[in-house]
Amino acid sequence: MKKTYPEVFKNEEELEEAISRPTLPVVNMMKELKGDIIFLGVSGKMGISMAHMAKRACDMAGVKKRIIGVSRFSQAANKDYLESLGIETIAGDLVNQDFIKSLPDVENVIYLAGTKFGTQGNEPYTWIMNSFIPGLVVEQFKKSRIVALSTGCVYPLVDVNSGGSLESDQALPVGEYAQSCLGRERLFQYGSMENKTPISLIRLNYAVEMRYGVLVDIALKVKNNKPVDVTMGYANVIWQGDANAFILRSLLMCESPAKILNITGLETISVKDVAVKFGELMGEEVVVTGEEDDVALLSNSSLITKEMGSPEVSTDEVIKWTADWVKAGKSVHGKPTHFEVKDGKY
Repeated sequence: MKKTYPEVFKNEEELEEAISRPTLPVVNMMKELKGDIIFLGVSGKMGISMAHMAKRACDMAGVKKRIIGVSRFSQAANKDYLESLGIETIAGDLVNQDFIKSLPDVENVIYLAGTKFGTQGNEPYTWIMNSFIPGLVVEQFKKSRIVALSTGCVYPLVDVNSGGSLESDQALPVGEYAQSCLGRERLFQYGSMENKTPISLIRLNYAVEMRYGVLVDIALKVKNNKPVDVTMGYANVIWQGDANAFILRSLLMCESPAKILNITGLETISVKDVAVKFGELMGEEVVVTGEEDDVALLSNSSLITKEMGSPEVSTDEVIKWTADWVKAGKSVHGKPTHFEVKDGKY
């Protein structure tokens, strides 16, 4: 069942529908999966559409599950929107241990909480968010199945022709953000071993849609006639709808000890080539600075592809959609990925 999409997205409503539309395997999984699902940190860039996909998949599968979203909900509109979709919400701060202990016992946990942007100069909070809270969560939900988002940033830079880091490769994080994310993994791994909790650790890089991500970062520079630095000359990206589907399906791949899964696109994209393509699509002059290095932050997605198949949306499709969206001046999140950073200082 290949999903079909419009040539361009007219508005955010169409975009939200697309990135929350379940694949057939997600629908089938909901028929097999036992128990309800709770999303911790649901208000982030991916959580709302992922929770929506889970709810839609349950409806399409004809099964009843509680889909629960937990967040501080600093933007009340997110809480209202989720509730309008039939998703339960619980407002609170995961830093508060009493709040975590008050959460309902749920069989399936999707852990999305964490921080990256502005971590430079705010290191203590970074470690609280990325390492301390996971320790509380893995203890509270020791009897559950947990999928926890991590990042490909825990890997070192690798040769651009290597095919990317494998799950079995050694983690060598650069900078405190990446180190704190490895700390997150270690806390989940300890809980998995200590309590036999089945866990999947998702090393994701980079999910993209029209409002944020590596492609938006490049497209905005092209549109605004700003130089595109190609020193970090290559990257991996994956359409957020595909990432959502793969992450949800990872619930059935949880193991003890925790299983590591790279989730990203199949191809290695050239930042320079993508910038040139955006220039062509948007009718803009492209200014390139720097020289492409022979190493980059890249992940190999062969394991997840073997288990779940290829992403349904190609990078070329997302590039075209992004060019149209950015050229039209439609809303973006204003949160650059800093994918070009090489020293780990975000």
